[in-house]
Parts: sequence; C-alpha cells; structure tokens
Amino acid sequence: MDTLILKGKVVSVKVKDELLSKITDLKSKDITPSLSAIIVGDNPASKLYVSSKAKAFSKLGCYSEVFSLPKDTSKEVLINFISELNENKKFHGILLQLPLPKHLNEKEILKTISPKKDVDGLHPENQGYIMQGDPQFIPCTPFGCLKILDYYDIDIEGKDVVVVGRSNLVGKPIASLLSQNFSYGNATVTLCHTRTKNLESYTQKADIIIAAVGVPNLIKKNMIKEGVHIVDVGINRIDDTTKEKGYRVVGDVDFDDVLGKAASVTPVPGGVGVMTVTMLLSNTVQAAINQN
Repeated sequence: MDTLILKGKVVSVKVKDELLSKITDLKSKDITPSLSAIIVGDNPASKLYVSSKAKAFSKLGCYSEVFSLPKDTSKEVLINFISELNENKKFHGILLQLPLPKHLNEKEILKTISPKKDVDGLHPENQGYIMQGDPQFIPCTPFGCLKILDYYDIDIEGKDVVVVGRSNLVGKPIASLLSQNFSYGNATVTLCHTRTKNLESYTQKADIIIAAVGVPNLIKKNMIKEGVHIVDVGINRIDDTTKEKGYRVVGDVDFDDVLGKAASVTPVPGGVGVMTVTMLLSNTVQAAINQN
C-alpha cells in the first residue's frame, strides 16, 4: 500500500487564502487583527515559537506583539497585566505561552483571560462550549488536525477513532469534537493515554488514530490495522549524534515503520505543527470580527 503523506503546508496555504478576504474586509474598516503574546521567563523554545507566530501574522498584514516578563513574575503582576490586555481594544487575541514557571498555576492564570480574546481556546468557558457542541474558539492544534482531515477528504462519520493523549490542549478537545454532531464529527471515539493497558488492542481496531501523548515513536506497525489514517501531533526531541544540533525531532508515531501499512500519516515535522500557527491566526481574525 502506498501511504499518503498528509503535509500541513498545503493545508495552511489554503486556510490563509481563505482568511485573506476577511482580513482585507477588516482592514477596509481600519481594523487590523492583532494578537498579544505573553512569555514569562526565557524558555528558548517558547521564544522561537512566538517568533514564528509573529512572522506568520506579519505576512498576512496582521499584527502581533510579544510581551516578555521576568521568570520571577508574581501571580498578581501577571494577572494585572492580563487584565490590562483584556481591556485594551488594540488587541483582539491574547496568547499566554505555556509552560509557565513552576510557581505559577496555569489553570488559575488562564481563567483570567477574557473568553472573547482566548484565541488559544483554553479558557474553561470556551472548553465548555466545545463540550456542548457549540465551539467559540477551538484550540489551535486540534483545529489544525480537523483542517488536515477535511482537506485530504478523510471521512470521519461513523468511523472508529482512537485518540492517544488526554491533555486539555489536544486530547480532550479533539475527542469531544470528533464525537459531536458536526460535519467533521459523528465518529465513535475512544480516549486512551499513558495508563491505558494493552494500548494496541484499541489502536489495532481504529480507522483513524490521533497520537498526542508525547512519547517518541510509540505507535508502530504492529499496533495498527491496514488502511488506518494517522494524525501525529507529537513533537519529541531524541538524541542523534549525526545531526549538527545533536538531536532530531520525531513524533509519537514511528513514521518509517507505519509506511506501507497506514493509508495516510502526517509527518513530523511538516504536519500538524505547521497548522497550529495558522489556526491561531484564524482564531485571531475571528476574534476581531466578533469584537467589531
């Protein structure tokens, strides 16, 4: 079997093309979709990630501003800063880059972001809307997964889907979305995780696998059935002395191993990761529309 490689870039280009008319319409009214991104501390990966977001926004004529706060920023100072951004009409979206330093409670801080500006879809109110089948903002990574499935015309309705991973960022929301009565839902979804016994007994029956558990090369050929579609959300660094940086990036799926047995699979890198920034842009544009 020839395995189709589900590349995120082509999907990203399509989504951005669709956004251009909305952005043009907003700018004709002197409204520039704008994102405020907050980084607490000096995590290099976070800085690189936010930098890539700023570039993507700029290319489409949108605005993104990064606010860097010291690692020892107190809860009170951070909450007050977010409150000011909630009231600042210049910004339509607020992104709090995770993870936060250990002395800050992520759940507590995320609750202080206005649901109307929560373009990462992590506020409890927005997560609740997802559970009710009425999403306002879908978290960017699950949103990107859905766009990939839709673009490549992978049928979801009535299919058996196994989601491996139960995070609030990916696993839980995508499991809920795929089981809802949506055009991109109506699947029978099983949610697995690192404590699931005999994981292969679930994945071997799946028509679609969403791997988002953070374990390098977890899903292998012997764990899947012929013709399964796989979306790999994992981004893991593993040591590799043949690489200049001393490591390489792999997903939660053993990509080379599943080729020839899976009907399709997203690569890492070049798959879902590309879509995450694009869907943040999409959510920010939608926030600008909602607020005006």
